[in-house]
Amino acid sequence: MLADPRHSRVVLINLARAGDQTSAASGAREAGLSLLKAGLALFAVPVMTIGQAAPFSIASGEQTAGPMGELEGDALSLWHNEQFTAALDASDTRIIYLCGSWLEEDIFIVALQGAERGYEIRLLSDLIEARSNDDRALAFDRLASHGVLAGTVRQMLLEWAAFCDDARLKQSVLRLLS
Repeated sequence: MLADPRHSRVVLINLARAGDQTSAASGAREAGLSLLKAGLALFAVPVMTIGQAAPFSIASGEQTAGPMGELEGDALSLWHNEQFTAALDASDTRIIYLCGSWLEEDIFIVALQGAERGYEIRLLSDLIEARSNDDRALAFDRLASHGVLAGTVRQMLLEWAAFCDDARLKQSVLRLLS
């Protein structure tokens, strides 16, 4: 089923934690973050950050990509954060996209707890860091067994454009992806 951007939210978890990345991996991550920012602005999807999210900070004078909120606390306590749960309830959020660090720790727990609460949880795999690459496939497999889907920023944007079925939005997304 296609995701409706009006009922979606992106949560950035400890995005500033960077593993040992090659310059190619770092460049790919920066390109992915730029694409995410542009896509969130295009669809006005709310974004929330928890933990270390410096790479996604909005520069002075730059427009935010829809409502943006910074949450206090740590990712392992996210589902007990009243600001977070109230924002989800108020916006009729049904689909939550997660990205950041660490896959097999913070993101793993947040995803399982979200699925347990009835949310459709999706992972932006191109913007997710694992502390151990050996554990990456295991974590994705375990999450998939609980209905947590993995995809990329590109796939998310194409899905939102297809759902909206708006020619202008589709063209804008295709320009972003080219």
